[in-house]
Amino acid sequence: MARPLRIQYRDAYYHVTCRGNDRRSIYREDSDRGLFLEKLKASLEIYGVALHAYVLMGNHFHLLVQTPKAYLSEFMRHLNIAYTGAYNRRHKRVGHLYQGRYKAILVEGDIYLLELSRYLHLNPIRIKPHKGKGFAEQRRVLEKYRWSSLRGYLKASERESWVNYDEVLGQVGGSRSRYRQFIDEGIEKGYDTPWENLKGQVVLGREEFVRKLKGKTNGKASSREQPSMKVLEAVSPDEVLKKVSRALGVKAKELVGKAASAPRLSRASYGDDVPAWANGSAGDWQTDRRLGLQHGEPGAQEIKREDGSGSGT
Repeated sequence: MARPLRIQYRDAYYHVTCRGNDRRSIYREDSDRGLFLEKLKASLEIYGVALHAYVLMGNHFHLLVQTPKAYLSEFMRHLNIAYTGAYNRRHKRVGHLYQGRYKAILVEGDIYLLELSRYLHLNPIRIKPHKGKGFAEQRRVLEKYRWSSLRGYLKASERESWVNYDEVLGQVGGSRSRYRQFIDEGIEKGYDTPWENLKGQVVLGREEFVRKLKGKTNGKASSREQPSMKVLEAVSPDEVLKKVSRALGVKAKELVGKAASAPRLSRASYGDDVPAWANGSAGDWQTDRRLGLQHGEPGAQEIKREDGSGSGT
């Protein structure tokens, strides 16, 4: 079974999350959350990992970390084993606590660090009973929530020594009041999720960032991780449009937003001139949108020459 590629290098940024087995809670009481934070602090120190933000939820946690020594796997292995062992001893239980491996998204920090910090910090109001409540009530919930790094971002007196606040705050001029405004805007007006820009299951960054990663992964992926390497070989939406328009013999601008009525083609008919996206192996969000398709609908996953107007298979 394929699994997400692990890309590790010095000073990389990651959004990391891990869920409880069968989506069950990984904390029975607040003392468990305190225990988790103790293990987290120890693991950060041992492996020299910088923590920029965190939030503990009922059956999962989120971390926003940076790895000066490229020790993400070692750090997460130590954290999860240490907490699972302590939790099991405390509650006289045996067996797995987490559901499989942790999930790590490699992040282009300059672009997404600030937005991801807000995504983490707003987690407590995205669940019942707080989801859908008014601005004032949701703001109070976040201000009182003990199990995230938000309070240290809002008030200097609430700082935790093992959280690195400066880099995220630096993206709003070093101002806690501006960061509060940024959080308030997310509560009141909503925000665009960054995950639509995710490349495959592993990278959140611009095309230039993805290209730079290729040299860091050559020959390093295991056989189970090889399918995830394809994300680093993806072509841009504009490149896809050029290839498709050339194969069809029409201008690229005639295809944009008109895919439902455009002629269709197949990789079998046109070979490598039609990129992998055209027969559904990539399913790129940006390309689908350029062609006026909903991501995941048949036209976005397979394009084939037809005399009629059928939807294809």
